[in-house]
Amino acid sequence: MISPRIEIDLTAVEHNAHELVKALKRRNIGVTGVTKATLGSPEVAHAMMRGGVKRLADSRIENLEAMRDAGIRVPMTLLRAPAPEWADRAVACSQASMVSDLGIVTALSVAAGKRALIHGIILMVELGDLREGIMVADVLDAARVISRTRHVVLAGIGTNLACRSGVVPGDDQMQELSALATTIGSKFGVPTPLVSGGNSANLAWALGKDRVGAINDLRLGESILLGLDPLTRKPVPGLRQDAFTVVAPVIESLVKPTAPWGLRGQAAFGKPDAARSRGTIVQTIVALGRQDVDPDGLTPPVGMSILASSSDHLVLETPGRLAAGSELRFTPDYSALLRAMTSPFVPERLLTMAVGVPDKEPATR
Repeated sequence: MISPRIEIDLTAVEHNAHELVKALKRRNIGVTGVTKATLGSPEVAHAMMRGGVKRLADSRIENLEAMRDAGIRVPMTLLRAPAPEWADRAVACSQASMVSDLGIVTALSVAAGKRALIHGIILMVELGDLREGIMVADVLDAARVISRTRHVVLAGIGTNLACRSGVVPGDDQMQELSALATTIGSKFGVPTPLVSGGNSANLAWALGKDRVGAINDLRLGESILLGLDPLTRKPVPGLRQDAFTVVAPVIESLVKPTAPWGLRGQAAFGKPDAARSRGTIVQTIVALGRQDVDPDGLTPPVGMSILASSSDHLVLETPGRLAAGSELRFTPDYSALLRAMTSPFVPERLLTMAVGVPDKEPATR
């Protein structure tokens, strides 16, 4: 296959899910598997479920609909609050939505009523990262409104840290969220609210020695998919980092000078990097560009380095010339994975592996 693609080792995804579910169960924390980086891939969702994940979540309604259409029936949560005009689709494909605006709660109530459904509301609370969430001082008033709104139920509360501002989740935030959950549970008759403490960035806290409090759920995407801690980008012990590989063919490999010549202006994506002359090198191009992947999030093969990228080309320095059509394999970070899975030009190749050996022919789609 001589085209860019992303290879997915489903066994690695299953392994990571299993290890995280097992470790967090010892702390009485459940796992919601987040599929958004894989465009709601049903195959990846099934791998998470085989690993023990009981709930799934995604930011995109289209992804939730795709998983429903594929026959997945576990509880699903919409991570990004829907615009009011999307409320009907939200209640049709998910059991709950994470919301911080009461106007959207009203829209979900109307949509759920039309379908004779009860839709869960997970009230998001701002604890410092400044992405989304209602301020702590307003939580009880918002919870009171939700509890009195027809066709919706206050299913729990949640927060999000480390996404916008890099605020590290810790004991202070989790105990504050726990206290709010306890108050909401007693005041508004929510016997066992879902208390979603955050995302993969919470793992160091969750697997540490701090008190868990009322936190009973984490939303895990990057740690299951890539086996990494988002705060450090370092491997999580016991997890695999080889579930996803971006593969692309060589389309040119020539000896060239390291410094350009001629009058210089703006490059395709702004001011070009300053180039220092190092004589000549082997410059290799693969058929992979910014329209396919985030080049800054790729780790090339050992001994090679990425020099530049354009819309359609990735330029590398390689130890020697490579034959046209030969393939190079790159490890993506979360940003590169997200863009590659979203690009229509990077098809998936699903692999089922056991101890590094395929147990059946890879499936391509």
